[in-house]
Amino acid sequence: MSDSSPLPPVRLHPEAELARAALSTPLLSRAARLARWAGPDTRVDAGGGLVEEQLPAAAELLGLGGEDAAAYASEAWRVAVDAALVEITDEEAGTVAAGEELALLTGGSPQDVLTVWLSALETVVADASVPDLDDLVDAMDEGGEVDFSSLDWDPEAEAEFLDGVLGNLYLLTVSEDGSGGAPVPLPALAASMIVPSDMGEPTNDVLEQVSDAMMRLDDQFRMLEPVGLVEYQPVDEALMADIEGAAEEPAAPVDDTDVSRYGMVRLTPLGAYGLRARLLDAGFEAPAVGELADKGADVLLDGTAHFGQSAAQAETEQWVARREPLAAARELLAAARGADAGAPLRRLRCQQALSLVGLEAEAALREVLDDPELGGLARVWLSERGASDVPAPSQELVFWLTVDTLAAQLQAEGNSEELRALVEGLAEQHSGFFAAAWRVEHPDTADVLEAMGRLHPDKKVAKEARKAAFKARSAQGG
Repeated sequence: MSDSSPLPPVRLHPEAELARAALSTPLLSRAARLARWAGPDTRVDAGGGLVEEQLPAAAELLGLGGEDAAAYASEAWRVAVDAALVEITDEEAGTVAAGEELALLTGGSPQDVLTVWLSALETVVADASVPDLDDLVDAMDEGGEVDFSSLDWDPEAEAEFLDGVLGNLYLLTVSEDGSGGAPVPLPALAASMIVPSDMGEPTNDVLEQVSDAMMRLDDQFRMLEPVGLVEYQPVDEALMADIEGAAEEPAAPVDDTDVSRYGMVRLTPLGAYGLRARLLDAGFEAPAVGELADKGADVLLDGTAHFGQSAAQAETEQWVARREPLAAARELLAAARGADAGAPLRRLRCQQALSLVGLEAEAALREVLDDPELGGLARVWLSERGASDVPAPSQELVFWLTVDTLAAQLQAEGNSEELRALVEGLAEQHSGFFAAAWRVEHPDTADVLEAMGRLHPDKKVAKEARKAAFKARSAQGG
């Protein structure tokens, strides 16, 4: 995942709702209970962890039982320390007191609560990259130091792998054509990190790597669920042995029920908030729907230029809702002007935004009827609303608007099926389209005609488009 271009915008839940979710997560609520329980008699070791003698009492306080009770209590305490819910007052004596952040969980703002939760999240993500404790013990030398080389474990590489997986889960969740919050099969998530995008049939070696990654991720997502990052259905224990040997022979087709037995993970709304915060900290551009609502129309149109259709619609709806219709329309139209490379897509987003305002904005559209760049979309808007006395467009304006619309579609979608259908329809409806289109005085005329030549399935029509593109480029001096 590259940080050179913005990620798809995420639709975040309200902070108050997210804060409530954070407070109810098992791990943060346990950490808070331990922080309130800690007192003058509580002792910690040199690393800040609860001394072993106090773990049973901590586990009992949390209502934990079973062989893992002490481990869960220890983890909750470590989160309490890392999130500053507990403060170590004397390192030599190992004494503690309530930390400054503890009061924020009950008396702070939703943002305060989420800040504490993010600290807890960082602790858990870091822990999830560490090998099993038994493996660490086995790798200790006589001096008590861990021999990492014997573990075949690279801490930096392991952290990068988990970050990559979480980044891909975020992308799958927030992308326009992604899961939309539906559970993602664990094999697909593992494969997204292992299988090259240009690989056809994965090799046995690659399939074995995917299986190994799934086993690591199964352990890691089990750790990440209690902090509220994900909802996770673990790998079926009965399938563990089968997964390890799956690469040795081709897998038979499976239905959805079978796939779910290999693990399913879903990013929670709180998790989407947390991963976006981590991505921003890592230098990625990770927009959220609603961030542009208080910005100018120029920022809105440029900012939503490469949003997916539904995200752009949601962002624009919030922007329009905060403004008086006539003023909003005038601001949008002014921002849509221009002959730069991004102008056609700005005008398309402007047209979509104007579809959200009613006839109160009519005066703004009438003011630009004679504008060579905006007159076409103004006529369309007025006609769609049944306005009277809308002047008929000239043929030049019709062709200019057509080229501008196609240029915008190319910028927004590339060579999509929708654009291919639009190109075919244009060529069918206007037999002399290419003979007239090359003369259109639009900076993108030649590029649009070249694209039509690429997209049209009829070789004769495609040739006409390419010839027209050559004429247009010659006329523009290129």
